[in-house]
Amino acid sequence: MLFEFKKLIIMLYKSTIPELKLKKIKSNLIKKKITTSKDASDYARQFYYDDLSIYESFFLILLNKSNLTIGFVKISQGGIAGTVVDKMIVMKYAIESLASGIILIHNHPSGNTNPSNTDIQLTNNLKECCKLFNIYIFDHVIITEENYYSFADNNLL
Repeated sequence: MLFEFKKLIIMLYKSTIPELKLKKIKSNLIKKKITTSKDASDYARQFYYDDLSIYESFFLILLNKSNLTIGFVKISQGGIAGTVVDKMIVMKYAIESLASGIILIHNHPSGNTNPSNTDIQLTNNLKECCKLFNIYIFDHVIITEENYYSFADNNLL
């Protein structure tokens, strides 16, 4: 009898679905209007910490219609030469936060700010995804310890 009860509980557990919620955690970052690539680079440096020179990481800055920051999120962390960015995860955060726009940010630990072909292709793919939801990609900024590179400033968006 006890075995049958356990079996029933397991079947019920496996047939239910979880409730999903967007959870916001307070940070020390102040809401800021971002209007230039330098603004984006400076803002990102506040949350990059060790990632900047040790391993490549990919973040989003989430913006409202007034270009005010409404949040940021780390999408991925990789090794010294790359990180995997899942477009579905990027879109999840952009949509769930109700962002009107996003800024893509990643770093190159090597110090080289030039975008790779993969960086350019990813940006174009995300741009197409965002179009479906009327989310605008304002920029893709590559930062290093000393400098930054803006896709928008270099007409790559």
